[in-house]
Amino acid sequence: MSRPRCDARFERCLARRGFTAVAGADEAGRGALFGPVVAAAVILPLGAPLGGVRDSKQLPPAAREELCLEIKRLAAAWAVGESSAAEIDRINIYQASRLAMKRAVLALRTQPDFLLVDAVQIDLPVPQRALIKGDARVWSIAAASILAKVRRDDCMRAWDRMYPGYGLARSKGYGTPEHLEALAAMGPTAHHRFTFEPVGRMLPPWQAELRLEAAARPEGSEWR
Repeated sequence: MSRPRCDARFERCLARRGFTAVAGADEAGRGALFGPVVAAAVILPLGAPLGGVRDSKQLPPAAREELCLEIKRLAAAWAVGESSAAEIDRINIYQASRLAMKRAVLALRTQPDFLLVDAVQIDLPVPQRALIKGDARVWSIAAASILAKVRRDDCMRAWDRMYPGYGLARSKGYGTPEHLEALAAMGPTAHHRFTFEPVGRMLPPWQAELRLEAAARPEGSEWR
């Protein structure tokens, strides 16, 4: 089966309709057991010399890192936002993913007049289109997926130093055998997602309930 073509045809179509600041938005870490879900929003000038941009999952780490720097250098605007593990437990991963993308969009120094989003709608009064497999098909969404993935991987390396033994730098917080074995041996940290079954089953019910009552941490974002 052939891989979908990732290009700027959606952005060009919108430009012909008069939209001048089209942003792509995507998230990373939705299925992980640990840490925040991280999102990015990117406005790319049409014709920017960015070769090789595609879904971050299709790129090796070194290529993602290189493209991340190029995207930040060439973008008209970019921003990263997140939703914490506590927020994920409180409002669920679907809503937390939407919230992280909303935060990323709101942090853009240039506010978009149209949004292209991977699979979901964002709760903003901006014209938008949700595109299934948008990160594999749409230039600006793919760029956002790269920024989100690189930021989240950086976070996991930092958390790995704080919580050694879980293999977070290698697993990126996903449910790998190493990570699951560490959960069974040491239990979850404060930054695990307690409503995710592999984590929740490690806790007595009263402790899980206390976590669900915890307040979400303040929003985090980076902007340019």
